[in-house]
Amino acid sequence: MHTVAGTAGIGGDTDGRAIAHLDRVLALQREACRRVPYPELAERRDRLRRLLAIVQADQAAIETAIAADFGQRSRDETLAFEILSCALELRHTIRHLRRWMRSERRPVALTSWPGRAELIRQPLGVVGIVVPWNYPLYLAISPLAAALAAGNRALVKMSEHTPRFSELLAGRIARAFREDEVSVVDGGVPAARAFVARPFDHLLFTGSTAVGRQVMAAAAANLTPVTLELGGKSPVILADDAPLESAVRQIVFGKLANAGQTCVAPDYVLLPRGLEDAFLATAKRVTMQFYPRLQGNPDYTSIVSDAQVARLRRYVEEARTRGATIHPLHDEPAPEGSRQLVPLAVTGVSEDLQLMQQEIFGPLLPVVGYQRFEEAIDYVNRHPRPLALYLFSRDRARIDRVLRETTSGGAVVNDVMMHVVQNDLPFGGVGPSGMGQYHGREGFDTFSKLKGVFHQSRINGGSLLRPPRDNGRLRRVAQWLTGRPGG
Repeated sequence: MHTVAGTAGIGGDTDGRAIAHLDRVLALQREACRRVPYPELAERRDRLRRLLAIVQADQAAIETAIAADFGQRSRDETLAFEILSCALELRHTIRHLRRWMRSERRPVALTSWPGRAELIRQPLGVVGIVVPWNYPLYLAISPLAAALAAGNRALVKMSEHTPRFSELLAGRIARAFREDEVSVVDGGVPAARAFVARPFDHLLFTGSTAVGRQVMAAAAANLTPVTLELGGKSPVILADDAPLESAVRQIVFGKLANAGQTCVAPDYVLLPRGLEDAFLATAKRVTMQFYPRLQGNPDYTSIVSDAQVARLRRYVEEARTRGATIHPLHDEPAPEGSRQLVPLAVTGVSEDLQLMQQEIFGPLLPVVGYQRFEEAIDYVNRHPRPLALYLFSRDRARIDRVLRETTSGGAVVNDVMMHVVQNDLPFGGVGPSGMGQYHGREGFDTFSKLKGVFHQSRINGGSLLRPPRDNGRLRRVAQWLTGRPGG
């Protein structure tokens, strides 16, 4: 359940200024699109290089700002998951942009020969990007890179839950870009509502499914197309042939990175019945290897707010009172008031628990047993389609079956979350976990109008269609093109 800009108030004056800034800059960017409707390759690359310089400059300041917003955020996680991921994606985009911008020749229908058909990609115009708090650098820069590569202008709405980093990024963008190229909008609930209600040419939102529905409804009033990255409950299927030690290490890493506050974090584990005890023992040992201590450990990230801590504790208490068993994955208790929570596994869960109905977004890991492998597939398919699915198996037939018979935004075999950082793979959800996609060529296409163009030749068959028609000729040509019945 990753919240977004617009889940908590800031103040009337701040929101009023933010909305005025939004409207003024939106008008500026629309006028800039009219003046320069198709930025050339050199200009687009220049914008991307300026964006890369923002990521490269004073990385310690980025780490410090995000850590301060979280209370405690692993600097290494910020470096690896945000700074490095942004830099690699930007370099990939710059390198491939010339090829992405080229028009494509397409086959011509027989009735239109010898004309010429092509596909050209045009900028959409002004793109709105709504950024959540959990990865505030990466989830701002990654869609922004795709939007700029496609030749668009952009407004970025940051989350009020990351005020220090939002201020830092806004300042860097203001120094690197003109307002009619890129600008950052601050503010709380009123500013966020105003943002998604504006007539953008495309709106990308990252956040919870519940808020995503509201965003889509607001965008519908303007017929604004949307890309929604909404998360959900990403399952892990552990097959009986998977090496337990290596699988558990990957699962625990994915679950506890950023303290589980990741839209593609493993949400729950499906494993063969009888393997639960071995899994739990291994998970606890691995957790304590990764994090010998929790409190004050610079490698272990805090839950972002007291409200999120309270939500997670409600999930645990409901599960406990309903008969589930809680398994601490660390020997160190959490002191009162700490937001560095003890990781917990939970067994004996029923499907109607909040823990099993809502995206967890924290260091809690339900473990569910299955008797036959088919039951694991059926369990996934009986629930809303997730943003990601993770399968641990060495059996090619099983792997193919799971990939064919389940539907998810993306999937990883024998690891977790790694599909997100593959720059040539599209990233996005399906159904309740989102719609649309970005990253790589698919991101470029998301923020482009794919325009089909037909070039008529001087010699063509148009005379057959225009009146007065020679019906005999038209019918003979039609019979030749369609073939005989059953042929």
